[in-house]
Amino acid sequence: MGHGADVIAELTADHREVEDLFQQIERIAPEGSERKHLVDHLTTELVRHAVAEEQHLYPAVREHVADGDALADKEIADHKRVEGLLKDLEGRAADDPDFAHLLVRLRTEVTAHVQDEEGNLFVKLRASCHPYVLELLGEKIRTAKKTAPTRPHPGSPSTPPANKLLAPGIGLVDRVRDFFTGRGK
Repeated sequence: MGHGADVIAELTADHREVEDLFQQIERIAPEGSERKHLVDHLTTELVRHAVAEEQHLYPAVREHVADGDALADKEIADHKRVEGLLKDLEGRAADDPDFAHLLVRLRTEVTAHVQDEEGNLFVKLRASCHPYVLELLGEKIRTAKKTAPTRPHPGSPSTPPANKLLAPGIGLVDRVRDFFTGRGK
């Protein structure tokens, strides 16, 4: 995606993109196949974003921010809830009675997570890191998103080193699966 120079600009641009996708989804008729297509796109963006944060942002938070362990643990717990909702949505058609309910829960979780990151975590990270470190993290985030999974995998590790080792392989399998199923076109 390459939204911005530093990690905060990159992730904030992702947040705005996700907000836009939620708005697009809300404008589509509930039973439409276009709605499912947009939710698949939203899922891909959320998973890639979360994996990149878990690989690079949260370890940096642990290292540079006071009470960084607690902050990172809270954000990872948020990711787990979101990923569980994405997994529930993944196997449902847009006209499934639970689809709309799950989508509302997903938006609520994502919105709260974004507000917390932008209003709390990003502020603390910017105050405790040199701009060069933030720029390096931004590049690592952009690189990680290129190989990250595109589907939810709630049982996958969410902390290094296991997530850094497994995510690219899982991502490759997801992209092959997406190619053969037509997901994301």
